[in-house]
Amino acid sequence: MAHVAEWKKEEVKELIEIINKYDVVGIVDLMNIPAKQLQEMRKNLKNDAVIRMAKKNLIDLALEDCNADKTNVVDLSEHMDGQVAIIATEMNPFKLYKILEKSKTSAPAKAGAIAPDDIVVPEGDTGLTNLAFMGELGQVGIPARPQDGKIFIQKETVVVNAGEEVSKQMAATLARLDINPMEVGMDLKAVYEEGSIYTSDVLAIDEEQTLADVQNAFKNAFNLSVNAAIPTSETTSTIITLAYTRAVNVGVEAAIMTSETSEPIIGLAQAKMLALASEVSGVEGALSSDLIEKLSSAAVAAPEEEVVEEEVVEEEEEEENEPAAGLGLLF
Repeated sequence: MAHVAEWKKEEVKELIEIINKYDVVGIVDLMNIPAKQLQEMRKNLKNDAVIRMAKKNLIDLALEDCNADKTNVVDLSEHMDGQVAIIATEMNPFKLYKILEKSKTSAPAKAGAIAPDDIVVPEGDTGLTNLAFMGELGQVGIPARPQDGKIFIQKETVVVNAGEEVSKQMAATLARLDINPMEVGMDLKAVYEEGSIYTSDVLAIDEEQTLADVQNAFKNAFNLSVNAAIPTSETTSTIITLAYTRAVNVGVEAAIMTSETSEPIIGLAQAKMLALASEVSGVEGALSSDLIEKLSSAAVAAPEEEVVEEEVVEEEEEEENEPAAGLGLLF
């Protein structure tokens, strides 16, 4: 049986403790990060996350040991490319990704590095006065000419396409031009949380578009709840208001008098009488504006006045009959 160095056992033990302690565990690639920048990143994250570099095989062993309690955490082993390290935190995976992306800085291109995007040399004044450098620019395909004693790039030029390797000569030329096309920082490969693995392409969300999608989904759900009369804490008030409005409308259209519909019905009657009076006035030319107003008011007032008149007539008749009946008794 092969002997296992004691330091390796201790290393695996410490990795297991870190993985078990935190709910969110990720794999980061630290390739090409200068030591000074890495120390600065660790310092900035010390209150939020733990970063532990280790050999890939030792991380594999730790993940396998933890898989019993953290289901699927061993799947992080499939994302260990480059110079990897464990990052552990209680932070939301999406927030962690965002923080790590923001911490990245520009850096010079090194010979042999793969360009993540097209490397472009812009048109304009380089600020360089050594005209002999124009020959070097020509060798790498950058058109240049002298102007006012300085080197002027004649047109914007793509010197390295995305995915291509940066040559030694190109790296030196870009450095002379003070162009830093590379991005240096912790590259979050994948994150584990509650049995799920989130890769970088899932974590790299467009926040503005996501917010718009969520708002649109809420609007659609709200409308569905209201129109289908499915009450929720957000829609109950709207459903009740809509039902009340529809009930009033039915009452008005059917001329069903209630405390809620009387005023709308009266208003509707006035509007109809006014429209009719206006129509007659327009055809006959015989009704004045005062008469039209009186007709519209009469549409509501007439029934009430008729009732009052009938009651008064009846009382007067009774009063007139009583003396007559008394006189009749004398004969």
